[in-house]
Amino acid sequence: MAARAARAPSGPSAAAERHKRLSRGGRWSPLMPDGSSAGEPIDTLMKSTRDLLRPEEIVREATRDIIKDEIRRHIERTLEEDPQLARDLKDSVRQLLEARAMEYAALIRVGTCTARLGMATVPPNVRAALTKDIVDLISRELGQIVEKSL
Repeated sequence: MAARAARAPSGPSAAAERHKRLSRGGRWSPLMPDGSSAGEPIDTLMKSTRDLLRPEEIVREATRDIIKDEIRRHIERTLEEDPQLARDLKDSVRQLLEARAMEYAALIRVGTCTARLGMATVPPNVRAALTKDIVDLISRELGQIVEKSL
């Protein structure tokens, strides 16, 4: 122990280095730029665990969940008290989903027309090669879907 103390440098920076080394369990390992030690996964694990267990965030999330539950209960009570409002809401949501489905169907039709236009503008030999490639791709994809479903 005396030999180690005799070799250790002195001064303010040496004291800071000794403190860093001792705070890491007495082992010396170089520090990374972010302050963690190189080659010590336990330090990384400890840091991530501390980040996960921040009490202020846990309290904030728990409070948020409590508020959401209370709002949900209030909305459910309101809908139970007014069945006509509940039916209107249900119909409105159904219409919204139908409108979204129609929008997606229209986008698919636009994409199909664009692909057909692109195919119509290329020379016949390129069109034949593209058609073959597209058919091969679709058949492979369908085969994978069928295999996954079985």
